[in-house]
Amino acid sequence: MKSVRRHVARCCIAGIVALMPLVGAVLSVVVLERTLSESFLQKTPIYFPGLGILIAVVAVYVIGLVVSTLVGRWAFGLFDRMLANLPGIGMLYKTLKQILGYGDGEDGMFREVVLVRAKETDAEEIGLVTGELVADDGAVRWTVFVPGSPNPGAGRLLLVEPGSVTRLDTPVSEALKALVAVGKHPIDVSRVRA
Repeated sequence: MKSVRRHVARCCIAGIVALMPLVGAVLSVVVLERTLSESFLQKTPIYFPGLGILIAVVAVYVIGLVVSTLVGRWAFGLFDRMLANLPGIGMLYKTLKQILGYGDGEDGMFREVVLVRAKETDAEEIGLVTGELVADDGAVRWTVFVPGSPNPGAGRLLLVEPGSVTRLDTPVSEALKALVAVGKHPIDVSRVRA
């Protein structure tokens, strides 16, 4: 039973993460429910309030299941490249991917994942390096965004010395998944960059 719950949770998280750059998970559920409740579905004998939300949850699960497989990842990558190359929409799509942490390295909004020592406690927080500043005296500071959980959009921006943080060899998208899932999605903090 525990493995079934873990499987369902993993596929749902993967589905939500796959949909975020496209339309946003919350917005898609609301729009789908409103559209279905006002459409043909309301006239069918099986309609009940909330059917649109149920269909949306099932769709998120199925998309998560599909993108979790090898063939699904390949198909999603093909769709991703195709959508990114569309005129007009492609630029918006690429921008949303960068904001949501899908771009890596210099191409993304977040360059890498770091652990920042919390001042209030003897703990560490996940931080995302957004840039680098060089002072007149040559001192280098990193701009590190420390996102909130479960809403990564809320957080604080820190200026830190590069030596004061622990650099992780973890993709930005994995760190964001862990933040959105309030730590239920595992993140490997043992893989430290040199």
